Amino acid sequence: MSPTYDFHNEEYSPYRVRQRDDKYAHEVLAERPYHGMLVSKAIVDGSVRGSGKYTMPQRERLYRLGVQKYFRLPDNFTTLGDCGAFNYIDEVDPPYSVPEVVDFYESCGFQEGVSVDHVIFHYDPDATELTVPAKWSKRREITLQYASDFFDEVKNRGNPIVPMGAAQGWSPASYADSVRRLEEMGYRRIALGGMVPLRTQEILDCLYEVDKVRENAELHLLGITRVGTIEEFATLGVTSFDSTSPFRQSFMDDKNNYHTADGAHMAIRIPQVDGNPALKRKILAGEVSQTDAKRLERETLRLLRAYDEGDAPLEKVLETLREYEQLVEGDKMDPNKKNAKKPRISKYEVLLQEKPWKTCNCGLCSKLGIEIAIFRGTERNKSRGFHNLAIFAAKIQHVGRAPSQENQ
Repeated sequence: MSPTYDFHNEEYSPYRVRQRDDKYAHEVLAERPYHGMLVSKAIVDGSVRGSGKYTMPQRERLYRLGVQKYFRLPDNFTTLGDCGAFNYIDEVDPPYSVPEVVDFYESCGFQEGVSVDHVIFHYDPDATELTVPAKWSKRREITLQYASDFFDEVKNRGNPIVPMGAAQGWSPASYADSVRRLEEMGYRRIALGGMVPLRTQEILDCLYEVDKVRENAELHLLGITRVGTIEEFATLGVTSFDSTSPFRQSFMDDKNNYHTADGAHMAIRIPQVDGNPALKRKILAGEVSQTDAKRLERETLRLLRAYDEGDAPLEKVLETLREYEQLVEGDKMDPNKKNAKKPRISKYEVLLQEKPWKTCNCGLCSKLGIEIAIFRGTERNKSRGFHNLAIFAAKIQHVGRAPSQENQ
């Protein structure tokens, strides 16, 4: 996020240099919300689906500085590299060789690295090697063979990277067998992949089966965040996990996008007149006056800020919010239409009555005030995402030996 962003004028500083001036969550929150950083090769270097998320200058800078300096991480943070297997899930074979992956981990200076894996992405607790579709079994064997080659490659290079073996499966028994074989190879850190779509009980079923064969390997859950079950995960050998869910929910979740210690609120949507496609179409079609829309947009923001300062009544704020929502999405809320949207005003009223940003200690809410609770533009949404990370971290602090959390 940009610490110098002007929320009232919605402008960046003319002197802003993004890589230099913008801050990561661990730099702006009162307490660090995670203990490590996971970075995928597919995101940096690209895969069969095209180029990665990094621009060429960003990629070159990461390779030049290393992951620790690039993300300005404290010395006690763990850095973990993986391949980003979901980016090549439709391929017959992984697009990377073992030496290429080890080169990536070495060049970026990761402390730990996950072996090349191939997601199965199917779950059938009753399927066996004899009944499972051949491609499921093949993907598991590919993952195990790559893990064996990866362990040897790291060992032969004398690399300081801690190798983490990837375990894939389609059932509790197949995951347990993968873990058993990885431990036989010499792995003491094992990442369980492909579990993102599983229900919590299905994940637990797998972990309990794994625990029957696991000797002393520590487990990492790839992409899994289940707050209510973390303590039970920890008793079954899980010592770390990674997830972007709390951050992504700030702008991907339609309802629970502003988290609190005891639940979540719906952030207040004030779409930009010039940036909302549906509203722009209405203006171009002559259904809505652009002048009236801009006036109402500005008035809504003004009243929200005034209410936050105690200078506007809640009833007036809600009345204006209702009017702006009707202007933007009135046609979608027509009760006579199929799948009509429900007005959000009742949710907004609860949020505005409680004013959770007034009592939040994340380090951003007290600085930004009501701006963090407004769903509008990338800077507000990123700030709220950072806040969500802080809330999530606080929720798991009570766990006796809580697994470490790594941010992707």
